[in-house]
Amino acid sequence: MKSFADMVEVISLVIDAAGVFAILFGLAAALLRLRLPLPPGLSTYRRFRQDLGRGILLGLELLLAADIIRTVALTPTLQDVLSLAVIVLIRTFLSFTLAVELEGRWPWQRRQEAVREEA
Repeated sequence: MKSFADMVEVISLVIDAAGVFAILFGLAAALLRLRLPLPPGLSTYRRFRQDLGRGILLGLELLLAADIIRTVALTPTLQDVLSLAVIVLIRTFLSFTLAVELEGRWPWQRRQEAVREEA
């Protein structure tokens, strides 16, 4: 029977692979959607970027989850935790900027617009 550390490593590798697959699947889906008709007011380039960005965001989230599992489940050293903190900061920044780029507005602007529509 495998040890806990071996199982955690296998699980984190599977989640890593899922993250890479999500990015590749997002690219393939974005390329396939280039053939579909566009809704009014949306350019081919913009839709491609949005589709690709969604795949990258999902992939980043999965890769981050694998890093967290790998670091926290095994006996973490201070250096491992600091490395994870840097990785989390970088990936969070990337996710945030990608989300802003895809949405075309800051996250808190969406809430303000919803409040205005309800009033």
